[in-house]
Amino acid sequence: MEIVIKKGRESVLDRNHQWVFSGAVAKINSKIIDGDFVQLHDYKGNVLAHGHFHHGSIAVRILGNSDQNNFEQIIKQKFQKAFDYRKLLNFINNKSTNCFRFIHGEGDGLSGLIIDIYDSVAVIQCHTVGMHRSIQLIVNQLELVFGNLLTTIYDKSKEALPEQYAQKIENTFYKGNETQKWVLENDLKLEVNWVTGQKTGFFIDQRDNRKLIIQYAKDRNVLNTFCYSGGFSLFALEAGANRVDSVDVSAKAIELCKNNIYENFPNSVNHAEYVADVMVWLKENKQIYDLIVVDPPAFAKSIDKRHNAVQAYKRLNLLALQSLAPKGIIFTFSCSQVVDKQLFYDTIVAAAIESKRNIRVLHFLNQPPDHPINIFHPEGSYLKGLVIYVE
Repeated sequence: MEIVIKKGRESVLDRNHQWVFSGAVAKINSKIIDGDFVQLHDYKGNVLAHGHFHHGSIAVRILGNSDQNNFEQIIKQKFQKAFDYRKLLNFINNKSTNCFRFIHGEGDGLSGLIIDIYDSVAVIQCHTVGMHRSIQLIVNQLELVFGNLLTTIYDKSKEALPEQYAQKIENTFYKGNETQKWVLENDLKLEVNWVTGQKTGFFIDQRDNRKLIIQYAKDRNVLNTFCYSGGFSLFALEAGANRVDSVDVSAKAIELCKNNIYENFPNSVNHAEYVADVMVWLKENKQIYDLIVVDPPAFAKSIDKRHNAVQAYKRLNLLALQSLAPKGIIFTFSCSQVVDKQLFYDTIVAAAIESKRNIRVLHFLNQPPDHPINIFHPEGSYLKGLVIYVE
């Protein structure tokens, strides 16, 4: 199947970007359907690259160069490279941290595919029809690369795929049937349920930032907002926090949080959890904290929602500043891809100006190396954060 790129629009491939937008396409074979593995040509007929086609603003997701015309070989090569890279990062057979991201979309050259590892469990999440149409190939390559290390392989793609296609599929076990597991992150235990949990079951991308809180939480009163299963709360308690309050609007998340706290600190009396809307909690609760974690879900998933998202981030962080004691610290984050680092920074500056407090930046935070950013694909840098000191 062939797609022809408009004359003068081949430069995106010269820059090694992995997306070809629909506006750059001159001609499409009428037989091509969503998810087909296609060959890209320039107007002279030269082969430029190979990738998955989809009707939409991103027409082709590049997976291989002009010589890589076999998708099975592409998967095989890139899975092995991903495994070798995680081995270099000490995630393979790590005794203190056994959950990590194995495939991170464009960061591993496989746009549209996410795979997370929870000890002996692999959770697959396809974000494109092309990837999901190749789910059996993906499963086979996982087993080849990991050998007998995997006891369960679960495909949790239904929620991430286009609605029309998703209606025809169900989330499926391809090996084993485990639905939940206790995993380790820097020697602390976390319960993960990939069937009912958010995303693939847990937010692995905050691992390094959760560890960093140990440096600041000792003897402090800590508030963990949007706490989900209590990751930041656990590490604050590990650091010796005086008190930790965990708040989330989801009762299911709070139940997970309680289980995790009890499993790691069964005799703890300095943790409390609350089912509440975070904005309402910050407005109505009069408690003043020494350290606050602000880690909301993505407020914007498209450009047209960006302005409203920025205003929400500003209001949220202003409320956090108003609930913070002098010499307090805030860990604040955005995982909205359309809100870049500079815009997020400027939003926190706006909240700081309105708060009329003196603030220093202690850390600029990012996603960890098992969520790699392809230097030619800056859109892959989605998680950004600041640690600020507030006088």
